[in-house]
Amino acid sequence: MIGIPSIAVAIRRYETNGTHQGFSVKRTPRGLGLFTRKRISRGKLVVEYTGNLLPSEEAYRKGGRYLFEVNSRWIIDGAGRENISRYINHSCRPNCEPRTRGMRVLIYARRNIDAGEELSYDYGKEYFDDLIKPKGCRCDHCLGQGGRRRRKR
Repeated sequence: MIGIPSIAVAIRRYETNGTHQGFSVKRTPRGLGLFTRKRISRGKLVVEYTGNLLPSEEAYRKGGRYLFEVNSRWIIDGAGRENISRYINHSCRPNCEPRTRGMRVLIYARRNIDAGEELSYDYGKEYFDDLIKPKGCRCDHCLGQGGRRRRKR
């Protein structure tokens, strides 16, 4: 019988393999994007969203483009270049999903992802409504609709 590794085992494997080995950052219609160099199986840990953990009030006062809300009291400021996951773009049809585990944000594959594919996840309703919707969504799915489609939420 094959067991599914625990979250601790998956994190150890991820940390042992290094954070940048299997990825490359490339230019996309949305700016820079994170691409995988190897196939990733559905359900596997892809990368951790890292950065300084700040109280929500301080993070919102400071502002920034790479704030990831862990819960109502804490936010990760992922602006540092060592946080390669900051290059994961929004998609209306994402291949990844973030999950919080304590004060950590782990990004998992929602489906099998082929080598060379851009990684993406849904940034959430509030971010979408405030920052993406006014300009129109530029994810591959929406651009495939002639660039005119705006996602309804």
